[in-house]
Amino acid sequence: MKDPRFDQLAAIMLDHSLQIKKGDAFAVSADVISLPLVKAILRLAKSKGALATVKLTDQEISRHLLELYDPEDGGITEAFLKSRADLGIQEFQELKGEVIIRAYPNSQELAGIAPAVQQLQAKMARPFRDFVINQRKWVLFEYPTAAQAQLAGMSYDEYFDFVFSAATVDYAAMTRFSAPLKELMEKTQDVYITGPGTDLRFSIANIPVVPCCGECNLPDGECFTAPVRDSVEGEITFNTPSMYWGTKFENIHFEFRQGKIVQADAGENTDKLNQILDTDEGARYIGEFSLGYHPLVTEPFCNTLFDEKISGSFHFTPGSSYDEAPNGNDSAVHWDLVQIQRPEYGGGAIYFDGHLIRENGLFIPEALQPLNRISALTDN
Repeated sequence: MKDPRFDQLAAIMLDHSLQIKKGDAFAVSADVISLPLVKAILRLAKSKGALATVKLTDQEISRHLLELYDPEDGGITEAFLKSRADLGIQEFQELKGEVIIRAYPNSQELAGIAPAVQQLQAKMARPFRDFVINQRKWVLFEYPTAAQAQLAGMSYDEYFDFVFSAATVDYAAMTRFSAPLKELMEKTQDVYITGPGTDLRFSIANIPVVPCCGECNLPDGECFTAPVRDSVEGEITFNTPSMYWGTKFENIHFEFRQGKIVQADAGENTDKLNQILDTDEGARYIGEFSLGYHPLVTEPFCNTLFDEKISGSFHFTPGSSYDEAPNGNDSAVHWDLVQIQRPEYGGGAIYFDGHLIRENGLFIPEALQPLNRISALTDN
């Protein structure tokens, strides 16, 4: 029997996220595991009179492709990857946007890929990704896999239900409830954050603020801006593990001086952490500051798409800023690192211009308190 949740999710993607109309054309880039969802998207596109292209991917094939790349081959790989990025930009000239459906059957699939290869691939793909992210509509979803269920400590059926429930909350209500937070952040000059291993100050003055309510990520639930590039001072410790370039990092600790990460530690992975931060100059500066408030995403399981939306969390991102909230930082890296401030994770507080805004994961101002209530976003 066909699961109606595929049709529900497809409708959010095409109607809410990409806003596809009759005559529009869009792309689907999807792991082969996600074919039931791809079919639902195409059925809906047909009913709308829209056109689509489909590119099927596979995690193991992606690893094999990366293993072909040699940063020391005299520029052959670099020229090849540049041509692929150029072709991608050309293809998207006539497309409204892209549905991206990733799947991770093995969270360690890319662990053996050398950092230099990862850096080269990210650098050469960046013009294409920047074009899609900043000039086209797009939406990202991660199809549930057994490996991700294991990371989340759930059975596969339980995890599947969680992913689809989290991806299909009431985004119209979330948009309404996020508006006061956007307004407050737009008025804010200085941010001060305290917590275990964290004493951090920075400015967000005159940087645009963007609430995210299902337009680009599913699930969604955050409001982001960026710090003034050179304003970050102090230290921060992230209590949420993070996968990057096939490596799991835990207890990452940064120290900042004039906006720059001058010291970075991650236990046994400190050397690899610093390799990532040395990708380019911008990787040691912060490109995003965001508050997470998804009502159903409450625990981390080393998956950025979910972890950055955790209720009562914020993330602080080494690397490039978005064109929607630019602070001038440019990098091939964009790495959302998460700190949860609920009491069971050590607590913490966030102040805007000296006023307490969130304590132990809960918003304090009355206008923001609907974002604390689970039922407000899950009762349709």
